[in-house]
Formats: sequence, C-alpha cells, structure tokens
Amino acid sequence: MKKIIATLGVLTLCATSAFAFSKKSLNTEFVLVPTMKSETTQQNRAWVGTFQLAWNDFQNYIIKKPVKFVGDERNNTVKDLNKQSFNEKMLSANSYYKTFGAISPKLKLDIETGIKKKFNETSDILDMLDWTPDYNKYLVYTMLKKDFQFENPFDKLDEGRFGKFQPRVQYFGINGESDPVLRNNVKVLFYYDENDYAVELKTKGKDVVYLYKTSKDKNFEKLYREMQLKTKAYVDTKEFGKKDELKVPDINLYKLQDYPELTNKQIKGKSMYISNAMQTIDFKMNNEGVKLKSEAIIATMRCSLEPEDTTKPRYFYFDDTFVLFLQETGKKQPYMALRVYDLDLINKTAKK
Repeated sequence: MKKIIATLGVLTLCATSAFAFSKKSLNTEFVLVPTMKSETTQQNRAWVGTFQLAWNDFQNYIIKKPVKFVGDERNNTVKDLNKQSFNEKMLSANSYYKTFGAISPKLKLDIETGIKKKFNETSDILDMLDWTPDYNKYLVYTMLKKDFQFENPFDKLDEGRFGKFQPRVQYFGINGESDPVLRNNVKVLFYYDENDYAVELKTKGKDVVYLYKTSKDKNFEKLYREMQLKTKAYVDTKEFGKKDELKVPDINLYKLQDYPELTNKQIKGKSMYISNAMQTIDFKMNNEGVKLKSEAIIATMRCSLEPEDTTKPRYFYFDDTFVLFLQETGKKQPYMALRVYDLDLINKTAKK
C-alpha cells in the first residue's frame, strides 16, 4: 500500500508573507506537535520528525547557530528543536530528499523534479508559496518517504466500538481462526495486565510498528522511554502465543497544523523572523500496512529589525487509548508517534 512520505520542510526568507492559510482549516481537537517533548492538553496528537529535519537545516545553514528569539529566549519549543534530537542519521539515505537555496520558480521546479525522480511523488504545499524571485528569500526543503507492508497481511476483524465512543470502527489482527503464520508478525514487548502491554508488528523491510496500550497522558518522549524500560524489565515470554489475540483499529487521518509559538518573533542576532511554521500529516494504517505523508513549512521574513498447554490467553486489544510509534530497525528514536484517544474524530480528518 503503502507509502510513507514524511516531510517537506520549507524555510523562506522574505520581505513579505510567502503564503496565507485559512484558520478554518486548523482543527484544535487533533494536533501535531513539533517535538517529542512538546506538551499539549489535546488527547489526540501526533509527532513526525519531518519538522525537526527542516529546523535542523534552518539552524545549521541559515542561522548557523542555536536559534533564539528576542524577548523570548526561554521558548521551550525552540530549545527542544535546537537540540536536534532527531536527524537524518536516524533514517536510511534513500528515505529523504533535501535541498535549499534562493527562492525562485527554478528552485520550485528543481524540487518537484527531485521528489518525482526519487520518490515518484508530488508536494501538497509548494503551490501555496509565492515563488517570485527575491535575493532576500531562501528556502530549505526536506521530504521523507517510506513504503512498507506488514510481513503478512493481518486478518480483517469485525467492526466494534473504540473506547467509550459510540461509532463502530474497522479492526484487523489475529484471533482463534487466523492462520498460525500471522503470529510470526507479532513480537510481545511486555504484558503486565489487561491495561498495560505493548507489541511490535513486523514488516517486510527495516521499519517496525510499536503499539503501546496506556492511558497515561505524557509527552511522546516520556511514553517512548517508559515503553523501553518496561520492555527491558519484562521477563515473561515475548512470543505471541497460540492463544493470544491481537486487535488493532484502522486509522485514517489528515491534519494541517501551525506552530504560533515559533512565529512573529525576531531571531536574535539576525534581521529576520519566522512568519509561518506549519506541518501536515496524512496517515493511514490497515491490515496490509502503513501509509504516511507529512509536510512541514517554516517561512522566515527578512526585515530591517535586528506439556498441556496451561497458558492463559492474552488479549492485545488496542480498542481504547493507545500510542503508536514508527521506527527504523537499529535506530535509537522513532520518526513518528501518534496518541489515539477518540479514533472516530481522528478518522474523520482523513482526506476524502
């Protein structure tokens, strides 16, 4: 299925605003966050490393030092982004495309040609920019794309409710009637009780999907580290047993998010400020695999300012609040995270 595009990062230095978006498109009931450490009161949220990749190039090649805002030196989001805790070393080289330069129709064409040649993809965001040439306008662009399927397609299961919410959703997974070969798709990370467990879903490539059943409302970094610690401490079998069952919901979401905490503030030591910082996510997961597309834009403006089987079955039912991580094998950090609280709300955000 499955495409995973994960970022388009754009930074523009300009004398006038490069683009405008309608605030009506911003849905505050599901949010994207810029870093794994970002805090939010929203129950449904996601993180993709694409915005961080764009910020890294902005910091390294445009600002050329840690970014600070005049009058807002303690901005926690900026501090976290400056640490560059996620970078291209956590991805395969064939997974991303990056470039930067003075903004112009030629640069736009170069980017479109580049992502078409490497990924056979188009951008959802580039047409929103003003590409009128201006020596004061620059652009940093990153696209991450992945394409993976589960080791074997899971069975489609009956529809059912998710959590306390009434609408029925589609599930996939493994039950007593499933082909035994599907059990090889799953590795148990831990199972402490019916509300505290995690599994790894194997794929045909380097990518893995982690599912962690928890209702704890922490930031993604804390949840990921917690999952790691529990996995290391778990001493019971990690084999997905012949009585074990798995139930995972189909997910289909789309979100356009801006980051006002990063905009309209002069960058210390530079005659510029970020006019827009935005990101999108287009994510789908079903019994066959995963598709992710994410784009990010950071636009800056230059200005004049400074024996008998007695084992008990375990039911890995992700039918209530849970967290999902996507990560490459051998890498120390995931490149996407998603917290699902109201699945119906999330799925309604999907592109039609």
